[in-house]
This record gives sequence, structure tokens and C-alpha cells, in this order.
Amino acid sequence: MAEDKNSNAGGNRAQPSSDEAALSARLGSLDQRLSEIRDSRKPRTDQPGTESGDTAARASAMALGFRLSSELVAGVVVGAALGWGFDRLLSTSPFGFIVFLLLGFVAGVVNVVRSAGVASRRR
Repeated sequence: MAEDKNSNAGGNRAQPSSDEAALSARLGSLDQRLSEIRDSRKPRTDQPGTESGDTAARASAMALGFRLSSELVAGVVVGAALGWGFDRLLSTSPFGFIVFLLLGFVAGVVNVVRSAGVASRRR
């Protein structure tokens, strides 16, 4: 009876080694296929125009720059237009134009600072 247990134990040891060899072969094949798929999905760095992260970041920064500059220019233009209008209505040339031009500039700077997130909100 002791011999039967030893022979079964030896048989079980031989079977897992063939299973392990088959499993190792399958894992190697799977690894090779996964490597091929990963290589095909990688963006090519040697081709121009594939830097989507850098391009998006530059576009976003440029959009922010245009927005901030347009807010500053709009404030100055609106202030100048209001000042010119008051000067025409009240015949106070050039004092209304100068005062409202400066107020428009200050309003534009405040809008830029607020849009850029530099000013912190205190409550």
C-alpha cells in the first residue's frame, strides 16, 4: 500500500510538469501577442504632428491669452467710447474721455485678474 501511494505521488508530479510546460508555452505566446498589440498602439514619436498633448496645451494657453487680452482691450475701448459720448453730450472735452478711459483700463485689468484666477475670493 505504501508503494501505491508513492507511485501515485510520482505520477502526480510528472503530470504537473507537463501542465506547467504547456502553461508556460501559452503564457509566452500571450506575452508575444500582447507586445505586438502594444507596439501597434503606441504613437509614433518620430512623426510630426503626433504630439497631441503638447498641441492641446499650446492651444489652450493661446485661447486663454486671447481671452485675457480681449477683456483688457474691451474694457479700454468701452471706457473710451463712454468718455467720448459724455464729452459730446456735456461739452466737457477732453476730461470725460480721460476719466472714462482710465476707468475702462482699471475695469479691464480687474477683469483680467479675475479671469486669470489671481485674485482670491475672501468672504
